[in-house]
Amino acid sequence: MSAGGQECAEAAADAAFERHRRRLFGLAYKMLGSLAETEDVLQEAWLRWRGADRAAVRDEGAFLARTVTRLSLDVLRSARVKREAYLGTWLPEPIVDETTPAPDESVELASDLSVALVLALERLTPLERAAFLLHDVFDMPFAEVAETLGKSVEACRQLAGRGRIHVAEERPRAKTSAKASPEEGQALASAFLKASRAGDMAGLVAILAPDAVLRADGGGVRPAAMKPLVGAERIANFFGRMIRLNLPVEPRSATFTSINGLPGYVTIEADGLPQTTAFEIADGRIAAVYVVRNPEKLGRLMGW
Repeated sequence: MSAGGQECAEAAADAAFERHRRRLFGLAYKMLGSLAETEDVLQEAWLRWRGADRAAVRDEGAFLARTVTRLSLDVLRSARVKREAYLGTWLPEPIVDETTPAPDESVELASDLSVALVLALERLTPLERAAFLLHDVFDMPFAEVAETLGKSVEACRQLAGRGRIHVAEERPRAKTSAKASPEEGQALASAFLKASRAGDMAGLVAILAPDAVLRADGGGVRPAAMKPLVGAERIANFFGRMIRLNLPVEPRSATFTSINGLPGYVTIEADGLPQTTAFEIADGRIAAVYVVRNPEKLGRLMGW
């Protein structure tokens, strides 16, 4: 092939990859919960696509999905010990506003990068996660799922079925902030920021659902609640206790934004490090709070 022909072929390959990038990003992020690992997987998938015999590929979308899935499974296997030894509550690396890929309107669930969904997937085994995502989210036939995972069709049906059950149990059934108005979301986020930093326990109870849950991820590096806090009063007492202990709770700055499609804000804390706080809203109250403090997951917010 001439130099010009090679350049045209590579340009066509790159264009094909870009057509599928949104879906591939969603697949890898749901598998891994890490932006850095997701970007590494997409880069390796692109290199493999560049080097593949593309003329022999019948379905480029399926080929790329298989590649990304296998690469993601390799990452999960290598990170298994690290995940199991994680200190405190694990939350996915937050996707803040401008870094969120535009939704793929043809697959509603595939564009759902909510924290609740990623947490539900995190409770699955890697193979259950892969089978469920490929079949239920990306509409891949079980025959192709089996080829991707190196399992029988029946085994993949069972894996996806178990994944489906767990996700249905874990994902919130109520109307969430994805359907709440931006104004409602920002108003509740603003009220939470003000009340939590002032230790206003009554104010917090007023805006939290009675069974609200707060999850905070400090990664064992920064102080954070080690286990989820369940119940409006328990969450309010936690922030009241922080005030009584004279902990430095007032942030240097706060920017309201969208985090994984949820209303929230990014703060620069008294120690100079960033923190993200995202909210799920149900029936006009905060149903869940997700706080990420682990610096390893927030480096891009500081330009690291």
